[in-house]
Amino acid sequence: MRDTTTRVLLIIVAVGNAVVGLWAGLAPQSFYDDFPGAGRHWVALDGPYNEHLVRDVGVLNLALAAVAVAVLLRPDRYLVMVVAAAELIYAAPHLLYHLAHLDPFESGDKVALVVSLAVSVLAPIALLIHSSRTAEAAIHR
Repeated sequence: MRDTTTRVLLIIVAVGNAVVGLWAGLAPQSFYDDFPGAGRHWVALDGPYNEHLVRDVGVLNLALAAVAVAVLLRPDRYLVMVVAAAELIYAAPHLLYHLAHLDPFESGDKVALVVSLAVSVLAPIALLIHSSRTAEAAIHR
């Protein structure tokens, strides 16, 4: 599983999780107040600050990033599918929650939020599909 598509998708998963994980895990108040940056404030719109919850979300994202990096370094079809499934289990409900709670956001933020969360769902779906097709192609060689 050393193909470019798999590597790019794993990098997308790893980087997305690492950015959120490092920020929320190391500076939870800043993450709460300032995420995603550039003067936007997505997390603070959704309820009061809870350091424990923000740090937990951060380290969960770091754990997902670490596993994605490990699989990137030692790619194996089964492990790629495990990473994709774990990411999807995390990202799909997160996207669904935000789709149902877009009211506090301005129009541009709604679009950016949905697009960014959709990528976190579409990347693991693409990994699952690509891994399955790669396995089928290997069988038919």
